[in-house]
Amino acid sequence: MSGSVAERARRATPDGTDLLTVGVEEEFLLVDPHTGAAVPAVELVLEQVPAELRGQVEREFQTSQIEIGSPPGLELSSVRHSLNLLRTELADAAERAGVRLLAIGTGPVDGPVPPVVDKPRFDRMIERFRLLVPGPGNNGLHVHVGIPDPEAGVRVLNHVRPWLPVLHAATANSPFAKGADSGYASWRSIEWERWPSVAPTPYLDSHEHYGRLIRQLTASGVLLDEGMLYWYARLSARYPTVEIRIGDVCPSVDDAVLIAALVRALVATALADVAEGRPAVRTDHHLLVAAHWRAAHDGLEGEGVDLTDGELRPAWELLDRLVERVRPELARHGDLDRVTDLLGGLRRHGSGAARQRAVFARTGRLTDVVADVARQTRGRVG
Repeated sequence: MSGSVAERARRATPDGTDLLTVGVEEEFLLVDPHTGAAVPAVELVLEQVPAELRGQVEREFQTSQIEIGSPPGLELSSVRHSLNLLRTELADAAERAGVRLLAIGTGPVDGPVPPVVDKPRFDRMIERFRLLVPGPGNNGLHVHVGIPDPEAGVRVLNHVRPWLPVLHAATANSPFAKGADSGYASWRSIEWERWPSVAPTPYLDSHEHYGRLIRQLTASGVLLDEGMLYWYARLSARYPTVEIRIGDVCPSVDDAVLIAALVRALVATALADVAEGRPAVRTDHHLLVAAHWRAAHDGLEGEGVDLTDGELRPAWELLDRLVERVRPELARHGDLDRVTDLLGGLRRHGSGAARQRAVFARTGRLTDVVADVARQTRGRVG
């Protein structure tokens, strides 16, 4: 690796520190409060959002979806505060509009597929890709971490590739679809893969290689533009960040904050490896695909693919290994105690998918699952 890349990987962020900023985007489903079916209510809900928060709330692809974004910051506590505030206000706005807000990967209750938001870019997507629109709404978690420059960011993408299936499993939160158990912990992931540009990030030689692939994929028709590059990790087209976008939206603020802290520590660990000249592991693409499929199928409660040898291991064992790998950066960013506490909660309560299945096992009613997810979705301000 060139010395210039190593120097950039260690370059201080604009605020004068070498700590990394982190920000979170979350997508939610809007549902009928009685049936739990997705409803095309985004415009009604937006009308009810307080004016001072409207810059952080946006439409998404379908009219049954709505998105929030926390401001980027160095302190995990500020991310937590923002998510709590935004979730609470958005849940209240949804109730005033006569609907319910769910932090869930996709709709569990069968019903009509809500239309796509009326937007020229979305119209072009429908015209080109036709029936690929996935179900009642496909809701993800996107974590942005600040990077020194795009060249360092591409190196980071190479280093984080083998760890993303672990985060995929940890965020699984969509076991039900069309009124039944899908057999997957993250059915959203399976629906999402219908789009041709959804895939693990390839191993990249340079930022020039990254840009060339985007141009070639756009020329092929797979992409309309860079915004349709739906790799599990990518460079943001709008911000100076690496964007990790593999997960289902998390059921609670605690879950989202945990994933944000782990992602930031993983990116920081990758930058340290780049600076020290440690090469990224060139994981075989097909094994990586298998690891992501297994993560979507089993979630955190089953097994995952150990990408060091291709063998199956308990998913929790792989998550513990990730935490140990990034522990120095968790400590350096002041997140270690918080992450330790949040991991304890995740062990006690299980993944979002496990929580949904536990409710259904007790009551046999998906409406109870919807009510429980809505309870977890709401933030706690104060």
